[in-house]
Amino acid sequence: MSAEIKVETQNVTLKVMKGSEGPDVLDVRSLYKDTGMFTFDPGFMSTASCESAITYIDGDKGILRYRGYPIEQLAEQASFEEVCYLLLHGELPTKKEFEEFTKIINQHTMVNEQLKNFFNGFRRDAHPMAIMCGVVGALSAFYHDSLDINDARQREIAAFRLIAKVPTIAAMAYKYSVGQPFAYPRNDYNLAENFLHMMFSTPCEDYKVSPTLAKAMDRIFTLHADHEQNASTSTVRLAGSSGANPFACIAAGIASLWGPAHGGANQAVLEMLEEIGSVDNIPAYIENVKDKENPTRLMGFGHRVYKNFDPRAKIMRDTCHEVLKELGVEDPMLDVAMELERIALEDPYFVERKLYPNVDFYSGIIMRAMGIPTNMFTVIFALSRTIGWTSHWAEMIADDAQKIGRPRQLYVGATERDYVDIAKRK
Repeated sequence: MSAEIKVETQNVTLKVMKGSEGPDVLDVRSLYKDTGMFTFDPGFMSTASCESAITYIDGDKGILRYRGYPIEQLAEQASFEEVCYLLLHGELPTKKEFEEFTKIINQHTMVNEQLKNFFNGFRRDAHPMAIMCGVVGALSAFYHDSLDINDARQREIAAFRLIAKVPTIAAMAYKYSVGQPFAYPRNDYNLAENFLHMMFSTPCEDYKVSPTLAKAMDRIFTLHADHEQNASTSTVRLAGSSGANPFACIAAGIASLWGPAHGGANQAVLEMLEEIGSVDNIPAYIENVKDKENPTRLMGFGHRVYKNFDPRAKIMRDTCHEVLKELGVEDPMLDVAMELERIALEDPYFVERKLYPNVDFYSGIIMRAMGIPTNMFTVIFALSRTIGWTSHWAEMIADDAQKIGRPRQLYVGATERDYVDIAKRK
């Protein structure tokens, strides 16, 4: 199948590529060679940069699938470790494969003791995402035996290390910010349990991991594990296309995720709740939201990709209520959140516009209830997304058709002009 376009007097035939699902794609790779012209697509909103078999999204229908499996099934039935294996290898593990995989991950959760010295170079009030960018990138200075991207075995070892060590580094970033000693990981815990243990245990008192909270954290990890070719994933792929080592590529993804337009949504939800202050202030806030002339926005409602509903939100909603019930916390901000949820699900203004609470709305509430500070929210997002980034990086390196990223531009600057000596310039 092909499509024809007319460029001035020239007819150009473009191949139409079909995926297993989703819209067809025009192959424009030969367009410049045939016509001397590029395509112009700021933000790459109409451009496929690669072929991928990892994640499929249909925003209009509210579909998110990892390797073909609906996110609802994975979040409800699978563990995060199973999801990691699935994203990395393409299939769900057998019981034996799962046992071997989790054993390997547990063996890699500790970080080199010298890495602890890196933290002393940061101020105590440094944002934990700044620490994550630096320390994750620094892993390449410690693990020289997994830097050869052309060696499939070394790529696999690098993936294991990233999956296992990023949660440890994330917890260390938190401990450093509050002046507490680092907690070592435990091999008898899964990734979610281990993260909570490393966040909240101290030498004075061990932290008893609640199964409800561990399951909630496991679901947060799973629901944020991958989301197709978003800004941070594309950053990882672009960095990786140059041949950069995997630790540097993941650090680049973390830096991209740090941007408030990408990874700061659940933090923005909590900031909005704090701005509202109390349930009594909600009606006035909602009126401002409905006023087209007012810049007030309702954070955590609706989604740029999902035009109907966020398939992750219902799972997070159920999880949110489970966590709040178990903890029984009394927090005015959580009361505000629950009232906002009720209004959004019942008010015709929000229902008609499909402004339903999204996954970020509920995950922010869950983490606040757990006692996780707001500046750690994006860190946990990065922790969750590491497996997605790593899977895309590995897929890209193994793709013979992949080339170093080199976007084109439409130049609108000055044309050629001659240098004028500084004494003669006016």
